[in-house]
This record gives sequence, C-alpha cells and structure tokens, in this order.
Amino acid sequence: MADLPYRIVIGLEVHVQLLTQTKLFCGCSTRFGQPPNSATCPVCLGLPGALPVMNRRAFDLAVKAALALNCRIASFTKWDRKNYYYPDLPKNYQISQYDLPFSSDGHLDIQTPEGTKRIGIIRAHLEEDAGKLLHEEGGSGKDSLVDLNRTGTPLLEIVSQPELSAPEEAKAYLEELRLLLKALEISDCEMQEGSLRCDANVNIHVPHADGVAATPIVEVKNLNSFRAVERAIKFEANRQYGQFQSDGKKLGDRGVSKATAGWDDVRGVTVVQRRKEEASDYRYFPDPDLVPIEVDSAWIAEVRALLGELPAAQRTRLQSQYALSAYDTEVITRQGRPFVAYFEELARGCGDAAEAKNWLTNEILQTLNDRKSDVRAFPQPADAIAELIREAKATGLNKQRARDVYAHMVSEGGTAKEVIKKLGFTPVTDEGQLRDIVRRAMAANAKAVTDFKNGKVKAADAIKGAVMRETKGMARTEMVQQILLEELQRA
Repeated sequence: MADLPYRIVIGLEVHVQLLTQTKLFCGCSTRFGQPPNSATCPVCLGLPGALPVMNRRAFDLAVKAALALNCRIASFTKWDRKNYYYPDLPKNYQISQYDLPFSSDGHLDIQTPEGTKRIGIIRAHLEEDAGKLLHEEGGSGKDSLVDLNRTGTPLLEIVSQPELSAPEEAKAYLEELRLLLKALEISDCEMQEGSLRCDANVNIHVPHADGVAATPIVEVKNLNSFRAVERAIKFEANRQYGQFQSDGKKLGDRGVSKATAGWDDVRGVTVVQRRKEEASDYRYFPDPDLVPIEVDSAWIAEVRALLGELPAAQRTRLQSQYALSAYDTEVITRQGRPFVAYFEELARGCGDAAEAKNWLTNEILQTLNDRKSDVRAFPQPADAIAELIREAKATGLNKQRARDVYAHMVSEGGTAKEVIKKLGFTPVTDEGQLRDIVRRAMAANAKAVTDFKNGKVKAADAIKGAVMRETKGMARTEMVQQILLEELQRA
C-alpha cells in the first residue's frame, strides 16, 4: 500500500479465551455450545453475597503467554472493576486490570515482504468476558436474547503498540499470535467460537503543506476473522481519508473525539456507532473482593520451563536442519507441535526429509482435513509411513500405487509390506521385460512414433500410457521414460 496518499497507523487489541475447564472466578464450565444460560452460578451472575475466587490455571496460562511474548512480568498485580452498563453484563462491571497489569513491555516478530518486523506489546492483562447478545428477527419486530454462559470466561487481552502499517501486517501479526498461543496450548483460538476476537484501532497520517495531519482514532470492534480484519482496516482507512478530504483537510484537531465502529461483513463497510470511552468513563477502582497477586521468580521460572521451542525458533531450525523452503516450513509449523514432531520422526525414519515433507503436506494433511482431525488421531504412526516410503523406493513402486497402498493402510490398517502383497503390487523392474513391452507399444502406436520423429515430443505420451496400462501401473515411470526414449531414437 506504498502508493497511498496517507500512512495507516494500526494498533490491535486481541482478546483470547484461555484453555481452562472452568471460568476465571467460579467453577462454571467454559465448554462451548452448552444450552443458553446453563453454565452460570451466583458468582458469575453477580448475585448478592457471592464472592469470586481466582482460577490458578488461568493465571499460569496468562503468564506463559506473556513470557512467550517477551513481556516483563510484574511482581505485584491487582484486580480492578471496570464499570459500565450493558445487557449482557449482569454485574454492571467487569473484573479486569487497569494500572497494574501483570505483564507489559513485550514484543512479537512478524514476517513482512521487507523482512522481519518487531511489533511492541504494550500490555497483556487478564479479565473476565461478558455474555452474548443474540439479535433475532421475530414477532412484531427485533428481539434481543441474552446468553450469559460466556460471562466470567477467562480472557487474556493483548494490546499492541500502534506499529502496524498495513492491513496485511495486521493479518500477519494475528496469524503469528494465533500460532504461538495454539502451540503453547494457551487457547484453541477458534475465531468462529469467539475464543479469539480482535479490535483494531485505526487512523491515518496525511502529509500536507503544513506537516502531517492525523485523523482521530476509530476502534473497529469484534472482528472475528483474519479476512475481516484486513477488509475492515482497508475500508476504514479509505473512509477516514474521504472524510478528511470532504472536511477541508481539517481533521487531526485535538478536540475531535475518538470513535467506536462496527464492521458489517456482508456490506463490507464500517459503521461509526458512538464516541469512544476514555478510562475515566469506566470509573476503575480496585476490586474489594479479590486479593492482589504477588509473583516471585520461582513461579516465573516454573512457567518459563514449560515454554519449550517457540514457533519462530522452530521455523528457523527446520529450514536449516531439513533444508526446507520457508513456505513448506510455514505449512508444517502452522499445524502445531504434534504435527512438527510427526514430521521429524517421519524424516528420521525414511531418511529423506524432502519425501517426508511431500507425504505429510499432501497425503496426510489432506486426510486430516477430510476427517477434521489432527495428527494425534491419525491411525498410522510415523514409522509406518516411513516404511511405506522406504518400500516404494526399494521396489520401484510408482507414486499412484504408493498412494493406493497408503489409502488402504489408513482405511483398513496393515503394514506397507503386507498391503503391497495383499494388493498384488509387484513392480515390473526387469529391463528386458520392460523393453519388450515398450517395443510392442511402439508397434501398436506407429503414428505416435512417426509424430515423435517429426518433432511432436508429446506424442511419446501415448506410447508411455500404453506401457503403463499393460504393466497395470507397476512399471517405474523413470525407467519407462528412459527405455522409451532410447527405443524412439533407434526407430
């Protein structure tokens, strides 16, 4: 977007639902898809006399995420009440963190066409989620239903510095963040279930004769797909520039309020809804029912030990160790740590990293996608597929027959050797036998031979096809190609 007459400035606020079985301050289930208002209790409904108790696992997961984001962990943190009214907020306040978040000053590196770009993380803090409003058409008009199951679910809010300068960078940031959080099993990051949501703060800087004019920041709320984030930012930047032009290039006045907008995905437009609240509007104060938390170095060390190899380091190592392309490495690491472990075991077992990558990213990944499962549920262990790769090489089994063996192994079970024998896949590898078959195919396709000699190279494909049909696909393709070329040159 370098040819635009303005510079986009983007900061993202990402809300991530932590992978806990129960809510942040009570024992209600966080399982998605339960009947409306069935996963509630006096604590998350804010009934009189109910007292919250912090979920230790949620805090551990939050610290784990903050460490992976290179954040500084505070030794002392507290809980605050963020006061506002909304129909899906039963207490009329949200338990969050204001001036003393548990972590701050981190960063996340992303890949852009220009190279690696470091995006600062202002803070990552814990808070509870609100409920959900369902707007339906019904009866005499629009009805709104309230489902409070999500109320009290633990959220990690990750706030970036306004250092993203293109919609594509925002998408890359979210993809890298999602990969990191899924790899560490901090969240499932299922955007369609609401466990990863994004608000984008967007404004533009427009160069002009007197310097640079900055438009007021607009926060585009609750974007629930990476594509929506890209489209919304692009539209909002263009909308702000149009407004800037129509207002006589006077925006950037400090008296102009920030605003909140919604994203209409069907129409592809942002809709400015209201003035954006400032911190003072929420009347924060320390929650009197929750004690502050003190984090010591031993706790941090305990959580840090669970991080393991992070995705960025993993990508670098795989490219170097297995001579993979950046694209192939990205495909493998994007599937998560179990998938990477399967690849490495497969590469060691078959002794050919390139072939292991081909089988994994083509056949196996396709099977997993068809079954809507991950590699942990794959019926064949890595050593079984490694055996198939070794057997295909040793016997000269062509790719199609090897795929047939693979399909049978996945659906019916059995080892590669057993399935090859069961299916009667005996490769034709005798050169003399294969040469006789090639000569017969040439005699039966005299026109193709003539066309080849007249410069029509593709005419040889008809002869090769005849050879493969006679051998029932059991001839090694490279061997057929070589013998056919020799015989055509002699003809």
